[in-house]
Amino acid sequence: MIRPRAVARGARFVEAFAARTPTLPPATHTNSYALGGREVLLVEPATPYEDERRAWLAWARGLASQGRTVVAIALTHHHPDHVGGARFFAAELGVPVWAHAEAAPRLSDVPIARRLADGDVVRLGGPEPMEVRVLHTPGHAPDHLCFFDEAGGTLIAGDMVAGVGTILIDPREGDMAVYLAQLERLAALGARVALPAHGEPIDAPEALFRRYIAHRLGRERQVLAALGAAAGAAGSAGEAGAAGATLEELLPVAYADTPRLLWPLARLSLEAHLLKLAREGRAARHEDRWRRTAEGRA
Repeated sequence: MIRPRAVARGARFVEAFAARTPTLPPATHTNSYALGGREVLLVEPATPYEDERRAWLAWARGLASQGRTVVAIALTHHHPDHVGGARFFAAELGVPVWAHAEAAPRLSDVPIARRLADGDVVRLGGPEPMEVRVLHTPGHAPDHLCFFDEAGGTLIAGDMVAGVGTILIDPREGDMAVYLAQLERLAALGARVALPAHGEPIDAPEALFRRYIAHRLGRERQVLAALGAAAGAAGSAGEAGAAGATLEELLPVAYADTPRLLWPLARLSLEAHLLKLAREGRAARHEDRWRRTAEGRA
């Protein structure tokens, strides 16, 4: 692994540093990014590990030898593999931390100096000034932000997509419908390259966003089919088909193509899909059992 490294594929004034973090497999590292030709915004103060922190700090401090000055550290969202070094790096570098307002109550030990909102523009001075537009993109997390250099066509995508693995929508704080809507929004940006928190740069971001959407909608159809199969099985056994099925009963059917090792994570995604279907009137829950409604059969 080469680090730090310039981000190719046309991304201007962007440098990447991949640090080992306690993230979900198959990912092992989280990418941090330095944006700006003279004034620099550092995104993703990720690592909690001492050896990686030393390397990360050496990278950040080394920007000065290029005539670049760090002005702030920005968070894409509050998950531990993205903020493990936030307080430490801010103190060591003497710079503020910026994040969405929803991050503040989730990170009580990290002082948030500026609360970024959708549509804000971060202006970074330099020989070629950079204007970075802030995009609030909830769905994976309520405080999730992306950062878009419109002139360069470069999108810092955080955990909206990944260059390795996939994105978990945890129903305890995520929302599948909102996530899909935000993917549609990102697909319409016209970005030339997307830089994810995990994995390599994405050269055709619009195509990837649309593949993510298609995959989730395909899984949704499998979830509906699993609800239908559960109702059919109940009916053939002489039981009331409306009784529905539990998550544990639906999981092996809706995620039959997923290794059992990943079923604990798949169970969370299954629930996120079911909650979306319930809000749309296509599924219903009674206590711990789910069933498909008439609208879900249409």
